[in-house]
Order: sequence, then C-alpha cells, then structure tokens
Amino acid sequence: MKGKVVVITGASGGIGAAAASAVASRGGSVALVARREAELQVVAERCGKNALPVVADVTRRDDVRRAVHTAIDHFGHVDVLVNNVGRGITRVPTALTDDDIDDMILINIKSVLYGAQAILPHFEERGSGQIINVSSMLGRMPMAPYRSAYNGAKHFLNAITWNLRDELRESHPGVVVSLVSPPVVATDFGANALHGGPHSRDLPFPQDVGEVGNVIAWVIETRKPDVYTRPGSKARMTEFLSALGEDPPASVLVGQWSAA
Repeated sequence: MKGKVVVITGASGGIGAAAASAVASRGGSVALVARREAELQVVAERCGKNALPVVADVTRRDDVRRAVHTAIDHFGHVDVLVNNVGRGITRVPTALTDDDIDDMILINIKSVLYGAQAILPHFEERGSGQIINVSSMLGRMPMAPYRSAYNGAKHFLNAITWNLRDELRESHPGVVVSLVSPPVVATDFGANALHGGPHSRDLPFPQDVGEVGNVIAWVIETRKPDVYTRPGSKARMTEFLSALGEDPPASVLVGQWSAA
C-alpha cells in the first residue's frame, strides 16, 4: 500500500472514513472527498500528514473533475478511486415518486459515473489504475421493500460496474474495476436515508464499519474484482436466488425452438 494514492468519496464518515483510515494505516496516501468540511478535516487529521481533504459535491460533474484534478496535482498521480457515496431511501415501490427515483439515480449512479469518467483518462495515460465501486448486498438480494429504489439503484450500479470492467478489459487491461458489497453496516446510513427510517445500528447484526474499511484496503492490495465484506454472504446470496429461481421442465420447451 505504501506509495499508493487513493481518492475516496463520501469520506467524511461511515465506510468512506473507515476505508481512509485503513489505507492510511497501511502507508497509503488519501484524498478525502465529501461535502462536510468540518467532518472531513477530522478524518484527515486522523489519517495523518498524507491525507488531503477536498470539499466537493459528487452529484455535480464539475465538482468531481475538480476533486480528481486536485488530488493528481497534489500527489502527482492517483492509483485508486473508491466510489463510496450513496444514500438510502425508506419508501415502498407503490409509494415512490419521480423525485425519489431521480434522487436515487443521481446519488448512487451518476456520482459513480462522474468519478469513473473523470479518473479514466489519467489511468489510461498511466496504463494502470483501479476503480472500486461500493455497492450493497441489497444490490444482490433486494430483500427490503422499504429500500425499493435504493435496491434498484444498486442493481444498476452492479451492472454498470460489470459493463465497465468488460469495456476496459481489452482496451486497458491495467485498469481494474472492483465491486464491494457490504451488508447492513453500523453507520448513520439508515438515519440519513431519504424519508427517514430505521437506524442501521438498530437492525440485526450490523457489520462493524472498521471491518468494511479493512476489506476495501484489502481489495486495493489484491485488486480482486468482486468481494463481499462479510464471510458467508456469497453462500447466502446463492441460497436466496436458488429459492426463487426455477428452470422450466424440458417438456415445456420441446418443439419451441425448431427452425422455421
């Protein structure tokens, strides 16, 4: 990790701050991007002399470009971008409004695209780099109806991540695109959800945010493409999907696909 420069969005608290601490403790440098200046300064002080706070709103493309260029100018280069900004929602599907959908896409999808599109020219010029998109287990298993549009946005994020990885695999094999999927994490995520809702710390068995930060640091070190932050999550996801899916019997398909 020593010598690596990592840009982390949503770094003023929660998973972003934990990831920043994990990177800094391993000898990496961090550019911390968020809107809340005072909180950002606290995280930067905790991370030490190789931390650069950058106040920016990642739902604005120009702010994202400025944040990326500020990090490059300050450190000389960037090795990793962690797209961590996200926001939940507490509203069932039948109650969703146009504004609800627009907010979920802006915060959870557009911010990621802005980041990827801003950093890629730098990575392509250097011939290497890593983009890490922080998703959610709800992007795999949409088990919470009250999170509805958030679940959908994270499914969208997963698809975009896979598509971006496939796009770059041939043209820029040195650029890795990784996906990280945490479960419920003990942060202020629930309290900050659109329309309020249950606090994440009050839900059953939330994962410690420091554990998630350490997993993100490990993904930077290993460049793994797709990682769950809690052991056993992959098996749980497979079980969930297998309980819902069913192939049709062969008798239904007989003769359906014969040539005309």
